Amino acid sequence: MSVSRRTVLATAAGAAAVGVSAVPAAAADRTDTEATLRTLRAAADYAVEKVRAVAPGVTGYPVGTKFEKWTYSRNGDWVGGFWPGTLWMAWLHSRDDAFRAWAVESARNLAPRQYDTSTHDLGFLFYPSWVTAWRLTGDDMWRAGAIRAADSLIQRYNPRGRFIRAWGALTDTANAGRVIMDTMMNLDLLAFASRQTGDSTYLDIAVEHARTAQRVFPRPDGSTPHVFDFDPDTGAAVGPGTVQGYSPASCWSRGQAWGIYGFTTMYRRTGDTGFRDTARRLADFAVAALGPDHVPVWDYRAPQQPYDIKDASAGAIMACGLLDLHAATGRHTYREVALRLLTALADTCLTKDSARAEAVVARCTRNRPAEDGIEVSLPYADYYLLEGILRVLRPADVDRAIDLSARPRKE
Repeated sequence: MSVSRRTVLATAAGAAAVGVSAVPAAAADRTDTEATLRTLRAAADYAVEKVRAVAPGVTGYPVGTKFEKWTYSRNGDWVGGFWPGTLWMAWLHSRDDAFRAWAVESARNLAPRQYDTSTHDLGFLFYPSWVTAWRLTGDDMWRAGAIRAADSLIQRYNPRGRFIRAWGALTDTANAGRVIMDTMMNLDLLAFASRQTGDSTYLDIAVEHARTAQRVFPRPDGSTPHVFDFDPDTGAAVGPGTVQGYSPASCWSRGQAWGIYGFTTMYRRTGDTGFRDTARRLADFAVAALGPDHVPVWDYRAPQQPYDIKDASAGAIMACGLLDLHAATGRHTYREVALRLLTALADTCLTKDSARAEAVVARCTRNRPAEDGIEVSLPYADYYLLEGILRVLRPADVDRAIDLSARPRKE
Protein backbone atom coordinates (compact mmCIF):
# COMPACT_ATOMS: atom_id res chain seq x y z
CA MET A 1 0.00 0.00 0.00
CA SER A 2 2.77 2.46 0.91
CA VAL A 3 4.61 1.84 -2.36
CA SER A 4 1.61 2.63 -4.50
CA ARG A 5 0.88 5.74 -2.44
CA ARG A 6 4.40 7.03 -2.99
CA THR A 7 4.12 6.29 -6.70
CA VAL A 8 0.89 8.24 -6.95
CA LEU A 9 2.37 11.16 -5.03
CA ALA A 10 5.49 11.21 -7.15
CA THR A 11 3.43 11.21 -10.34
CA ALA A 12 1.23 14.04 -9.10
CA ALA A 13 4.17 16.08 -7.87
CA GLY A 14 6.03 15.57 -11.11
CA ALA A 15 3.23 17.24 -13.03
CA ALA A 16 3.62 20.48 -11.07
CA ALA A 17 6.37 23.05 -10.74
CA VAL A 18 8.87 22.60 -7.93
CA GLY A 19 9.37 25.25 -5.25
CA VAL A 20 6.32 27.33 -6.13
CA SER A 21 4.82 29.75 -3.64
CA ALA A 22 2.41 27.97 -1.31
CA VAL A 23 -0.11 30.81 -1.50
CA PRO A 24 -0.84 32.23 -4.96
CA ALA A 25 -1.68 35.92 -4.93
CA ALA A 26 -4.73 35.65 -7.17
CA ALA A 27 -7.94 36.11 -5.22
CA ALA A 28 -9.62 33.33 -7.20
CA ASP A 29 -7.17 30.82 -5.75
CA ARG A 30 -7.53 31.91 -2.13
CA THR A 31 -8.73 29.45 0.47
CA ASP A 32 -12.51 28.98 0.45
CA THR A 33 -13.23 29.70 4.12
CA GLU A 34 -16.55 27.88 4.38
CA ALA A 35 -15.26 24.81 2.57
CA THR A 36 -12.14 24.84 4.74
CA LEU A 37 -14.14 25.04 7.94
CA ARG A 38 -16.34 22.15 6.86
CA THR A 39 -13.26 20.07 6.06
CA LEU A 40 -11.64 20.86 9.39
CA ARG A 41 -14.81 20.15 11.38
CA ALA A 42 -15.15 16.79 9.65
CA ALA A 43 -11.50 15.97 10.35
CA ALA A 44 -11.85 16.92 14.02
CA ASP A 45 -15.01 14.82 14.29
CA TYR A 46 -13.21 11.88 12.71
CA ALA A 47 -10.24 12.28 15.04
CA VAL A 48 -12.44 12.39 18.13
CA GLU A 49 -14.39 9.31 17.11
CA LYS A 50 -11.18 7.43 16.31
CA VAL A 51 -9.68 8.33 19.69
CA ARG A 52 -12.94 7.40 21.43
CA ALA A 53 -12.88 3.96 19.81
CA VAL A 54 -9.22 3.29 20.59
CA ALA A 55 -8.81 4.83 24.07
CA PRO A 56 -10.31 1.98 26.12
CA GLY A 57 -7.71 -0.42 24.73
CA VAL A 58 -4.65 1.83 25.09
CA THR A 59 -2.20 0.15 27.46
CA GLY A 60 0.62 2.70 27.62
CA TYR A 61 1.87 5.71 25.67
CA PRO A 62 1.64 5.38 21.88
CA VAL A 63 5.00 5.86 20.20
CA GLY A 64 4.16 4.84 16.62
CA THR A 65 2.29 2.25 14.63
CA LYS A 66 3.25 -1.15 13.31
CA PHE A 67 0.85 -2.60 10.78
CA GLU A 68 -1.45 0.31 11.68
CA LYS A 69 -1.68 -0.64 15.37
CA TRP A 70 -0.15 1.47 18.15
CA THR A 71 3.01 0.27 19.82
CA TYR A 72 3.59 1.51 23.35
CA SER A 73 6.11 2.79 25.84
CA ARG A 74 5.39 2.16 29.50
CA ASN A 75 7.19 5.26 30.80
CA GLY A 76 6.33 7.57 27.88
CA ASP A 77 9.73 7.72 26.15
CA TRP A 78 9.87 11.32 24.84
CA VAL A 79 6.32 11.29 23.43
CA GLY A 80 4.29 10.47 26.55
CA GLY A 81 2.67 13.89 26.78
CA PHE A 82 0.98 13.64 23.40
CA TRP A 83 -1.57 10.93 24.22
CA PRO A 84 -3.06 12.77 27.22
CA GLY A 85 -2.72 15.98 25.19
CA THR A 86 -4.75 14.42 22.37
CA LEU A 87 -7.36 13.32 24.89
CA TRP A 88 -7.59 16.88 26.24
CA MET A 89 -8.05 18.23 22.71
CA ALA A 90 -10.75 15.62 22.08
CA TRP A 91 -12.48 16.72 25.28
CA LEU A 92 -12.38 20.37 24.21
CA HIS A 93 -13.96 19.50 20.88
CA SER A 94 -16.58 17.04 22.15
CA ARG A 95 -17.14 17.99 25.80
CA ASP A 96 -17.41 14.25 26.47
CA ASP A 97 -16.10 13.74 30.00
CA ALA A 98 -14.84 10.26 29.10
CA PHE A 99 -11.93 12.00 27.35
CA ARG A 100 -11.27 14.08 30.45
CA ALA A 101 -11.12 10.96 32.63
CA TRP A 102 -8.79 9.17 30.21
CA ALA A 103 -6.57 12.27 29.99
CA VAL A 104 -6.26 12.54 33.77
CA GLU A 105 -5.41 8.86 34.16
CA SER A 106 -2.84 8.91 31.37
CA ALA A 107 -1.17 12.11 32.58
CA ARG A 108 -1.00 10.86 36.17
CA ASN A 109 1.08 7.88 35.04
CA LEU A 110 3.82 10.26 33.89
CA ALA A 111 4.44 11.38 37.49
CA PRO A 112 7.82 9.61 37.91
CA ARG A 113 9.22 11.53 34.94
CA GLN A 114 9.09 14.84 36.87
CA TYR A 115 12.48 13.91 38.30
CA ASP A 116 14.05 12.70 35.05
CA THR A 117 17.22 14.69 34.38
CA SER A 118 18.33 12.43 31.52
CA THR A 119 16.30 14.11 28.78
CA HIS A 120 15.57 17.56 27.38
CA ASP A 121 12.08 16.44 26.35
CA LEU A 122 10.35 17.32 29.60
CA GLY A 123 8.40 20.05 27.84
CA PHE A 124 7.00 17.52 25.37
CA LEU A 125 6.19 15.25 28.30
CA PHE A 126 4.61 17.73 30.70
CA TYR A 127 3.24 20.71 28.78
CA PRO A 128 0.42 19.04 26.77
CA SER A 129 -0.35 16.73 29.69
CA TRP A 130 0.25 18.35 33.10
CA VAL A 131 0.25 22.06 32.25
CA THR A 132 -2.89 21.58 30.19
CA ALA A 133 -4.44 19.51 33.00
CA TRP A 134 -3.78 22.31 35.48
CA ARG A 135 -5.17 24.96 33.15
CA LEU A 136 -8.35 22.96 32.49
CA THR A 137 -8.97 21.54 35.98
CA GLY A 138 -7.32 23.96 38.41
CA ASP A 139 -5.92 21.04 40.43
CA ASP A 140 -2.62 22.30 41.86
CA MET A 141 -1.08 18.82 41.69
CA TRP A 142 -0.56 19.31 37.96
CA ARG A 143 0.99 22.75 38.37
CA ALA A 144 3.41 21.56 41.05
CA GLY A 145 4.49 18.56 39.01
CA ALA A 146 5.14 20.66 35.92
CA ILE A 147 7.33 23.00 37.96
CA ARG A 148 9.28 20.02 39.32
CA ALA A 149 9.80 18.87 35.72
CA ALA A 150 11.15 22.35 34.91
CA ASP A 151 13.55 21.99 37.85
CA SER A 152 14.82 18.79 36.27
CA LEU A 153 15.14 20.38 32.84
CA ILE A 154 17.27 23.34 33.92
CA GLN A 155 19.87 20.95 35.32
CA ARG A 156 20.76 20.24 31.68
CA TYR A 157 21.79 23.83 31.05
CA ASN A 158 25.44 24.38 30.10
CA PRO A 159 26.35 27.95 31.14
CA ARG A 160 29.62 27.94 29.17
CA GLY A 161 27.88 27.40 25.85
CA ARG A 162 24.53 28.81 27.00
CA PHE A 163 22.53 25.84 25.78
CA ILE A 164 20.39 23.01 27.10
CA ARG A 165 21.96 19.67 26.33
CA ALA A 166 19.69 17.44 24.23
CA TRP A 167 20.58 13.83 24.96
CA GLY A 168 22.20 11.61 27.56
CA ALA A 169 22.41 11.41 31.33
CA LEU A 170 24.14 14.30 33.07
CA THR A 171 27.08 12.02 33.89
CA ASP A 172 27.41 10.76 30.31
CA THR A 173 30.13 12.54 28.34
CA ALA A 174 28.80 11.36 24.98
CA ASN A 175 26.72 14.04 23.26
CA ALA A 176 27.37 16.42 26.15
CA GLY A 177 27.65 19.35 23.75
CA ARG A 178 24.83 18.35 21.43
CA VAL A 179 21.96 20.76 20.79
CA ILE A 180 19.00 19.91 18.55
CA MET A 181 16.26 22.07 17.08
CA ASP A 182 13.56 20.06 18.90
CA THR A 183 14.60 21.64 22.21
CA MET A 184 12.94 24.89 21.17
CA MET A 185 9.63 23.17 21.88
CA ASN A 186 10.66 22.31 25.46
CA LEU A 187 11.35 25.91 26.48
CA ASP A 188 7.74 26.86 27.15
CA LEU A 189 7.75 24.60 30.22
CA LEU A 190 10.45 26.89 31.62
CA ALA A 191 8.44 30.01 30.77
CA PHE A 192 5.49 28.43 32.58
CA ALA A 193 7.60 27.75 35.67
CA SER A 194 8.81 31.35 35.79
CA ARG A 195 5.29 32.71 35.53
CA GLN A 196 4.04 30.41 38.25
CA THR A 197 6.89 30.82 40.73
CA GLY A 198 8.04 34.37 40.06
CA ASP A 199 11.57 32.98 39.69
CA SER A 200 13.11 34.35 36.49
CA THR A 201 15.83 31.66 36.44
CA TYR A 202 13.73 29.28 34.35
CA LEU A 203 12.86 31.84 31.68
CA ASP A 204 16.40 33.27 31.70
CA ILE A 205 17.73 29.83 30.79
CA ALA A 206 15.09 29.40 28.09
CA VAL A 207 16.01 32.78 26.59
CA GLU A 208 19.76 32.03 26.64
CA HIS A 209 19.19 28.70 24.92
CA ALA A 210 16.90 30.29 22.33
CA ARG A 211 19.46 33.00 21.59
CA THR A 212 22.15 30.37 21.12
CA ALA A 213 19.89 28.41 18.77
CA GLN A 214 19.04 31.63 16.97
CA ARG A 215 22.74 32.27 16.41
CA VAL A 216 23.81 28.83 15.17
CA PHE A 217 20.87 27.13 13.48
CA PRO A 218 19.41 29.40 10.76
CA ARG A 219 21.34 29.55 7.50
CA PRO A 220 21.17 32.69 5.32
CA ASP A 221 18.23 31.24 3.36
CA GLY A 222 16.28 30.35 6.53
CA SER A 223 16.86 26.60 6.38
CA THR A 224 18.28 24.78 9.42
CA PRO A 225 20.21 21.64 10.32
CA HIS A 226 18.85 19.20 12.88
CA VAL A 227 21.88 19.30 15.20
CA PHE A 228 24.56 21.73 16.30
CA ASP A 229 27.49 20.61 18.43
CA PHE A 230 29.55 22.52 20.98
CA ASP A 231 32.59 21.70 23.05
CA PRO A 232 30.86 21.06 26.38
CA ASP A 233 33.91 22.11 28.41
CA THR A 234 34.58 25.46 26.75
CA GLY A 235 31.25 26.21 25.08
CA ALA A 236 33.02 26.76 21.75
CA ALA A 237 31.01 26.01 18.62
CA VAL A 238 31.96 22.83 16.75
CA GLY A 239 29.46 22.85 13.88
CA PRO A 240 26.22 21.51 12.42
CA GLY A 241 25.24 17.87 12.20
CA THR A 242 22.19 15.69 11.86
CA VAL A 243 20.60 12.52 13.15
CA GLN A 244 17.17 12.55 11.55
CA GLY A 245 17.90 14.71 8.51
CA TYR A 246 19.57 13.66 5.27
CA SER A 247 22.85 15.45 6.02
CA PRO A 248 24.29 18.33 8.08
CA ALA A 249 23.64 20.56 5.06
CA SER A 250 20.04 19.46 4.50
CA CYS A 251 16.80 20.62 6.14
CA TRP A 252 14.80 18.04 8.08
CA SER A 253 11.21 19.20 7.74
CA ARG A 254 10.02 18.32 11.23
CA GLY A 255 12.99 20.12 12.77
CA GLN A 256 12.15 23.18 10.67
CA ALA A 257 8.59 22.98 11.98
CA TRP A 258 9.78 22.71 15.59
CA GLY A 259 11.81 25.86 14.99
CA ILE A 260 8.90 27.84 13.54
CA TYR A 261 6.64 26.94 16.42
CA GLY A 262 9.31 27.21 19.12
CA PHE A 263 10.73 30.59 18.15
CA THR A 264 7.23 32.04 17.80
CA THR A 265 6.38 30.79 21.29
CA MET A 266 9.52 32.40 22.70
CA TYR A 267 8.51 35.67 21.06
CA ARG A 268 5.12 35.43 22.73
CA ARG A 269 6.66 34.70 26.12
CA THR A 270 9.30 37.44 26.00
CA GLY A 271 8.24 40.09 23.49
CA ASP A 272 11.71 39.82 21.92
CA THR A 273 11.15 40.63 18.26
CA GLY A 274 14.36 38.84 17.31
CA PHE A 275 12.65 35.53 18.08
CA ARG A 276 9.67 36.55 15.94
CA ASP A 277 11.93 37.49 13.06
CA THR A 278 13.81 34.20 13.31
CA ALA A 279 10.51 32.31 13.19
CA ARG A 280 9.62 34.27 10.05
CA ARG A 281 12.89 33.36 8.34
CA LEU A 282 12.32 29.67 9.05
CA ALA A 283 8.69 29.89 8.02
CA ASP A 284 9.42 31.66 4.74
CA PHE A 285 11.90 28.96 3.77
CA ALA A 286 9.51 26.13 4.64
CA VAL A 287 6.56 27.74 2.86
CA ALA A 288 8.61 28.14 -0.31
CA ALA A 289 9.79 24.52 -0.03
CA LEU A 290 6.30 23.03 0.09
CA GLY A 291 5.14 21.14 -2.95
CA PRO A 292 1.73 21.60 -4.57
CA ASP A 293 0.12 18.91 -2.38
CA HIS A 294 1.07 20.81 0.82
CA VAL A 295 2.28 17.72 2.67
CA PRO A 296 5.96 18.21 3.56
CA VAL A 297 8.58 15.75 2.39
CA TRP A 298 10.65 14.37 5.26
CA ASP A 299 13.66 16.53 4.33
CA TYR A 300 13.40 19.59 2.10
CA ARG A 301 16.90 19.00 0.70
CA ALA A 302 17.05 15.24 0.35
CA PRO A 303 18.09 14.23 -3.18
CA GLN A 304 14.71 12.74 -4.12
CA GLN A 305 12.56 15.64 -2.98
CA PRO A 306 9.93 16.69 -3.95
CA TYR A 307 9.18 13.07 -4.89
CA ASP A 308 10.44 11.60 -1.62
CA ILE A 309 8.39 10.12 1.21
CA LYS A 310 6.28 12.47 3.28
CA ASP A 311 6.08 13.46 6.91
CA ALA A 312 2.54 14.52 7.76
CA SER A 313 3.61 15.23 11.34
CA ALA A 314 5.84 18.04 10.06
CA GLY A 315 2.82 19.53 8.32
CA ALA A 316 0.66 19.45 11.46
CA ILE A 317 3.38 21.05 13.61
CA MET A 318 4.13 23.65 10.95
CA ALA A 319 0.44 24.55 10.67
CA CYS A 320 0.25 25.26 14.41
CA GLY A 321 3.39 27.37 14.24
CA LEU A 322 2.13 29.34 11.25
CA LEU A 323 -1.20 30.08 12.93
CA ASP A 324 0.75 31.35 15.92
CA LEU A 325 3.05 33.38 13.66
CA HIS A 326 0.08 34.94 11.91
CA ALA A 327 -1.21 36.10 15.28
CA ALA A 328 2.24 37.46 16.15
CA THR A 329 2.83 39.30 12.88
CA GLY A 330 -0.58 39.97 11.33
CA ARG A 331 0.68 38.49 8.04
CA HIS A 332 -2.32 36.67 6.55
CA THR A 333 -0.13 34.55 4.28
CA TYR A 334 0.94 32.49 7.28
CA ARG A 335 -2.65 31.72 8.22
CA GLU A 336 -3.56 30.87 4.64
CA VAL A 337 -0.67 28.40 4.36
CA ALA A 338 -1.61 26.90 7.72
CA LEU A 339 -5.16 26.32 6.50
CA ARG A 340 -3.85 24.73 3.32
CA LEU A 341 -1.61 22.43 5.35
CA LEU A 342 -4.46 21.38 7.63
CA THR A 343 -6.88 20.79 4.77
CA ALA A 344 -4.23 18.82 2.86
CA LEU A 345 -3.70 16.59 5.88
CA ALA A 346 -7.46 16.20 6.32
CA ASP A 347 -7.95 15.36 2.65
CA THR A 348 -4.99 13.06 2.02
CA CYS A 349 -3.47 11.84 5.29
CA LEU A 350 -6.28 10.60 7.53
CA THR A 351 -6.68 6.89 8.16
CA LYS A 352 -10.30 6.84 6.97
CA ASP A 353 -9.77 4.11 4.39
CA SER A 354 -8.47 1.56 6.90
CA ALA A 355 -10.78 -0.26 9.29
CA ARG A 356 -7.82 -1.54 11.34
CA ALA A 357 -5.96 1.75 11.80
CA GLU A 358 -5.73 2.98 15.40
CA ALA A 359 -4.23 6.40 14.71
CA VAL A 360 -5.79 9.45 13.08
CA VAL A 361 -2.97 10.60 10.77
CA ALA A 362 -1.00 8.41 8.36
CA ARG A 363 1.95 9.15 6.03
CA CYS A 364 4.40 10.08 8.79
CA THR A 365 8.14 9.46 8.94
CA ARG A 366 9.94 9.12 12.26
CA ASN A 367 13.61 8.63 11.35
CA ARG A 368 14.32 8.11 7.66
CA PRO A 369 18.12 7.67 7.87
CA ALA A 370 17.66 4.87 10.41
CA GLU A 371 14.84 3.33 8.36
CA ASP A 372 12.75 3.62 11.52
CA GLY A 373 9.10 4.42 11.07
CA ILE A 374 8.52 5.00 7.36
CA GLU A 375 4.91 5.59 6.27
CA VAL A 376 3.56 5.11 9.79
CA SER A 377 1.42 7.05 12.25
CA LEU A 378 2.97 9.03 15.09
CA PRO A 379 1.32 10.37 18.26
CA TYR A 380 2.50 13.93 17.77
CA ALA A 381 0.90 14.05 14.31
CA ASP A 382 -2.48 13.25 15.87
CA TYR A 383 -1.94 15.77 18.68
CA TYR A 384 -0.81 18.69 16.53
CA LEU A 385 -3.46 18.05 13.88
CA LEU A 386 -6.15 18.43 16.54
CA GLU A 387 -4.39 21.40 18.12
CA GLY A 388 -4.12 23.10 14.74
CA ILE A 389 -7.74 22.46 13.80
CA LEU A 390 -8.98 23.69 17.16
CA ARG A 391 -6.81 26.80 16.88
CA VAL A 392 -9.05 27.60 13.89
CA LEU A 393 -12.39 26.31 15.15
CA ARG A 394 -12.10 26.93 18.90
CA PRO A 395 -9.27 29.40 19.57
CA ALA A 396 -10.57 30.38 23.01
CA ASP A 397 -10.61 26.74 24.11
CA VAL A 398 -7.05 26.18 22.86
CA ASP A 399 -6.01 29.31 24.73
CA ARG A 400 -7.50 27.83 27.90
CA ALA A 401 -5.53 24.64 27.34
CA ILE A 402 -2.06 25.81 26.28
CA ASP A 403 -2.01 29.62 26.80
CA LEU A 404 -1.76 31.67 23.62
CA SER A 405 -1.11 34.93 25.47
CA ALA A 406 1.81 37.20 24.73
CA ARG A 407 3.94 39.76 26.54
CA PRO A 408 4.30 43.33 25.22
CA ARG A 409 6.60 43.57 22.21
CA LYS A 410 10.23 44.63 22.52
CA GLU A 411 11.33 46.50 19.44
